[in-house]
Amino acid sequence: MSHTAFFYGTLMAPPVLHRVIWGNTSPPLTQTSLLKIRPAILHAYQRHKVKDADYPAILPEDGSSSVRGTLVTGLTDGDIWRLDIFEGFEYKRQKVTVSVLEGPEGALGGLEQKEEDNVEGEKVEAEVYVWVAGKERLEVEEWDFGVFVKEKMKRWVGAEAAEADEGFQEVDDAVAALSDPTGGRGTNGSITRTLEQNGQAEKEALKSAV
Repeated sequence: MSHTAFFYGTLMAPPVLHRVIWGNTSPPLTQTSLLKIRPAILHAYQRHKVKDADYPAILPEDGSSSVRGTLVTGLTDGDIWRLDIFEGFEYKRQKVTVSVLEGPEGALGGLEQKEEDNVEGEKVEAEVYVWVAGKERLEVEEWDFGVFVKEKMKRWVGAEAAEADEGFQEVDDAVAALSDPTGGRGTNGSITRTLEQNGQAEKEALKSAV
């Protein structure tokens, strides 16, 4: 089953998303091409900093608040299984409707433009992780993705990542306890192996034709 999810925090960064669902910050194109990432906006929610944490949270908001993030399509049941473990008890996965922001596809796209310049396109139903661990743990201040990328992401997937586990170990341990929970799309999964083998066969065929 294919899933569509809206991410508004650390998972907007492809290396973090890839690390969670595939166990690798830089998976081969045969894997990354299975996902489509577009900028999108979620209305009637507010994004907050979580106290003493690098990641944010969202809560429903009656006012005119909105949250910009990434809409990711092509996620499998196995990917969602990993994401549920990664998000843990602090979040609950819920269905929402988001509007795709017109502009280039990619990790940032419309995220870098000013809010008043948003051009909304089609509406899409997606799953999103909503904070359920208590409003008292949240700050009023808005969480900033740009600041995370510049100042914090190296702790998650950079040179410092080995010394500071940011929730990946729990996912890794759960994966290790099962044979192939990713439905074949993990680093050593059957689908990945088949795609890589097919790619190698095509290369060999091209060499023979030259």
